[in-house]
Amino acid sequence: MKAWTLIAHGVPRKAFELREHPVPVPRSNEVRIRCEASGLNFADVMAVKGLYREAPPLPSVLGYEVVGRIEAVGDGVPRELIGKRVVAMTRFGGYAEYAVTDHRALAEIADDVPAGEAAAMATQGCTAWYAARILCPLRARQRVLVHSAAGGVGHLLVQLALRSGCEVYTIASGKKKAEYLRALGAQHVIDRNGDVEVQLRTALQGALLDVTFNAVGGSSFHMDMRLLGSGGRIVLFGGAERGTIGFLGTLRFVWRMGLVIPIFLMMKSRSIHGVNMLRISEHHPDIIAECLQNMVRSQACGELKANVHAAFPVAELPAALEALGSGVTIGKVVTLW
Repeated sequence: MKAWTLIAHGVPRKAFELREHPVPVPRSNEVRIRCEASGLNFADVMAVKGLYREAPPLPSVLGYEVVGRIEAVGDGVPRELIGKRVVAMTRFGGYAEYAVTDHRALAEIADDVPAGEAAAMATQGCTAWYAARILCPLRARQRVLVHSAAGGVGHLLVQLALRSGCEVYTIASGKKKAEYLRALGAQHVIDRNGDVEVQLRTALQGALLDVTFNAVGGSSFHMDMRLLGSGGRIVLFGGAERGTIGFLGTLRFVWRMGLVIPIFLMMKSRSIHGVNMLRISEHHPDIIAECLQNMVRSQACGELKANVHAAFPVAELPAALEALGSGVTIGKVVTLW
């Protein structure tokens, strides 16, 4: 089978080769999927730069999710799954014609669901559902801030917060993203290219935030802490500000995050939560299944709508990753086999 193989760290167009690999054989509790689409995530961008510690050693096949049909199953998997069209989360290996994954990490989808919309329900959708429905269940009238609000996870978090009856503050850059977020119903759109904290304080009118969903980290974390009220929670699910390769980039990112002293969190009744869906999948595959099933159901009944920025031909996967890393995309990016 063909698979996009990461052979070096750097820019995507120089980091990948399309190579032949053996077709994977499903082990116990696994299925093999013939892929029609591979989803892209910002963690892939970081892995290409060598900044994602969970990534496998080179050479490796990245990819956290696929859409396709199950064509083989391992021991312990119901055979009636064979032939089903599914969206599935993978622990890498998704940038390939075939992928294997745990049968609990997938959901059946209808034939008429576009592959890009289906892929959005996997890694990004599960992150959003876990953050806003399990880890930090949102309540009506809460003031909720979403960083990178037009991104793959962000635009789904905005919708989940709005469905919970929250007042939603969003941060994004550019006119197109601002227009998209207003169309979703976000009450406040903050321009990332201006003074974000000043804009937020003006919009809050003296109030404080109840929840922030932060995929940026670094210096934005301190701003969130300054704007967080009693009982407030910060949910960290990314580190986009750590975009520089090398030790100095990592040191600068950690320095900007600063030191948190737990006793002060208790005194001000604030909390910080971290989300890494790979770690959750290792220990709680049932939670992954719950998140994915709920996202697929919510999409099917129209409660959530995934925006697909682009579906690239698989031959253009490096270009798709460069587009995702540039920060101009809105919602999901996929490649089609």
